[in-house]
Amino acid sequence: MEKILDTVEAIAHEKNILPEHALEAFREALINTAKKLTTQESSFEVNFDMSKKDYTIQRCIKIVKNDDERLAMESDSFMALETAQEFDSSIEIGDQLKSDFILENYGRTASANLFRELEYHIQRRIEQTIFEKYRDKVGTLMIGIVTRVDAEENTYIEIGELKGVLTLRNRIKGEKFKAGDTVKTLLRFVSIDPKFGLFLELTRTAPKFLETLLAKEVPEIADEVIEIISSARIPGERAKIALRSNQSNIDPIGATVGTKGVRINAVSNELVGENIDCIEYSTIPEIFIMRALSPAMVQHVTIKDKNAVATITADQKAKAIGRSGINIRLASMLTGYTIELKEVEGTSAPKTDANTQVAQKTTDTTALSDLFK
Repeated sequence: MEKILDTVEAIAHEKNILPEHALEAFREALINTAKKLTTQESSFEVNFDMSKKDYTIQRCIKIVKNDDERLAMESDSFMALETAQEFDSSIEIGDQLKSDFILENYGRTASANLFRELEYHIQRRIEQTIFEKYRDKVGTLMIGIVTRVDAEENTYIEIGELKGVLTLRNRIKGEKFKAGDTVKTLLRFVSIDPKFGLFLELTRTAPKFLETLLAKEVPEIADEVIEIISSARIPGERAKIALRSNQSNIDPIGATVGTKGVRINAVSNELVGENIDCIEYSTIPEIFIMRALSPAMVQHVTIKDKNAVATITADQKAKAIGRSGINIRLASMLTGYTIELKEVEGTSAPKTDANTQVAQKTTDTTALSDLFK
């Protein structure tokens, strides 16, 4: 086993893990192998000599009182003071008696056990490295290729060295995928499951997915010139997003929508035609709630705690509620207030002034005659 640390470093390079992680895996493999060759209660210590690319294993026995109960239960880990002083008269209670443990003395059994242990712990370090890599990407956009769809409508997507799982509840209603499709998703979290192993849970229904798509389409959002304050979605149907500009000369709504709606339409198409309402955020809650209830025209808003009462006229009630209550639900999710409607008499439709006279067309061109003299 001479120069074995060179082999461990080569394994680290091949498996794309940090050398220190590979060394730690090797340390655990050595200790577990030594315990298998002795007893599980035994205690061992491993030291690496990086200059010689070698290691040493020492068996550690703690010195205790002569009548300590642990002597009977864990005799491989503890030694009575009286017995220890036969080897070293200066030894005291609490000290450790260390002796070299040579794996080579145990022949092929030691080699086979060490190989299996090292393989196991290296694999755990690989999984840990991958786990940490993708854990830092939670909440970001993932693009992968569909490999299969099972009987339960779980869509399996290949993303890098891992598989992602897009379950039915995380998929927009009505959309279907087949093997070979390229899919954009949001990384919800990284998990280890007995069924799937190490896998990525993906979603296309979270409001954060809408925000990440907008950041890809709108440079001002990616550059944080325009800030997304909050968003709310009913996936595949409608969404509302509150925006604020950090520069007075940039219109957050116009920049997000884009020329002729090109930017917002690109996001809507990715979301299976989901209608997206862009709303300018206000630090004044009453104004923010009034804007969130658009296209309804709200007379005024009264707030108490996290409850808001929006006063509207009869002709605006249907717009405020929306089809199946979708508009008021989204407004509540967007603002964080429970919104109730209070109907009053009157109308919010523009009125025509009876005293306003309509200008009449004329065919008299005498006033322009001087221009052509």
